[in-house]
Parts: sequence; structure tokens; C-alpha cells
Amino acid sequence: MAQRPKIAEPRPQPRLYLVTPAMADAAGFAPALKSALTAGDVAAVLLRLADGDDRTQINRVKALAPLAQAAGAALLVDDRADLVARAGADGAHVTAADVADALEALKPDWIVGAGAATSRHDAMTAAEAGCDYVMFGEPDAQGHRPPFETTLEQVAWWAEVFEIPCVAYAASLEEITPLIEAGADFIAAGHTADDWIWRDPVSALAALAPHLKLPEAAQ
Repeated sequence: MAQRPKIAEPRPQPRLYLVTPAMADAAGFAPALKSALTAGDVAAVLLRLADGDDRTQINRVKALAPLAQAAGAALLVDDRADLVARAGADGAHVTAADVADALEALKPDWIVGAGAATSRHDAMTAAEAGCDYVMFGEPDAQGHRPPFETTLEQVAWWAEVFEIPCVAYAASLEEITPLIEAGADFIAAGHTADDWIWRDPVSALAALAPHLKLPEAAQ
């Protein structure tokens, strides 16, 4: 695994990675997603899916993928690498433990991201397997997330050692600047319909924009 040089070039400005609620009503959610995509610089959208059969899931992805793609954002399907090609998505986000299977199914044509890396070993193993990014600090299926200090430590360690991009999950505006200072390449936000990013996407993106600028010390 390549290491970052000690004197690195300035990092690009971190970009936003939106996480949707578990999607049951794609048509009903489309206006909120479109508002977010037009209100700020969004690099990717992670589409979480509510329970349903494969045809229902594929239709949900097909309803939202074109919106993201038209805005220049990648649409990734959460934990369903098997749906990517059939649904017209850009890739999948899977747990670190499932990266090898997802890479075998999707590479080199689609993106594979790794989350739920609970240890440094998990994250390194996923990166060495060939994933496109690792994510730290995201909530699990029950909405529980690691302590914020743990996420900061993971992000800082990753930024110091690895070239593969790091996505850091922020549960609030107040968490964004510390995560950027720690070295996050992307900031993930969202998870449920009640999250600050989805209650009013336009206002949330406007409030978030200043936080996504690199601090002077990191430039």
C-alpha cells in the first residue's frame, strides 16, 4: 500500500457524500434529493434501501440514479452489489468484510467502497484488496455509531499513511471541521429522514458549504 509523502501536495477541497434514509418511496424522496444535488457540490450519493424484493429494489435505484448522475454525482447502492449493473448504479458500498466479493463482481467497471471498518486491520485489508475508498464513523443498521473521538483518530491515521480516499461521517455541522482537519477527503452526511441534511436540504447545504473549505493550516 502506497504511503503519502511527508511533504504532500495540498489536498483538494473535501466534497460531500450524501447518505439517504432507507428508501421505500423513491418517487417521494426524489424532490429532496434533487434539491440537495442542486444546492451544493455533491460527489456521491449512497442509496440505502428498505426491505423489498429485487424488482422493487431495482426500481428504487432506477428512480434516483439518473438524478444523481445528471448532477455529476455517483450513485452507490448500499450493501447490494448484485443490483448495481441491473439498476444502472455507479457502484456499491459494502462492509469491509464483504469487499472481496464485491470487487470480484464489480471491478473494473464500477465503484466499490468499504464501510463498517471497526479496526485498522479491517480498513487496511479492504484497501489492499482494491476498494476505491474507506468510510469511518457511519451509523450501523440500528443507528449506532462509534465515538466521535475514535472516528477522528481513524481518519487522522488513514490520512497520514494511505493514498486511498477516506470518507468521514459527520452527524452534525459541528463535526465537519474537525474531520476535515484530521484529513478526510469526503464528508458523509445523512442516514434517516430526520437528519439535519434531509429536513431542509437547501438550508442544510447552504450552512454546510463554509465548513467544506480547507482550514488555513492544511493548505
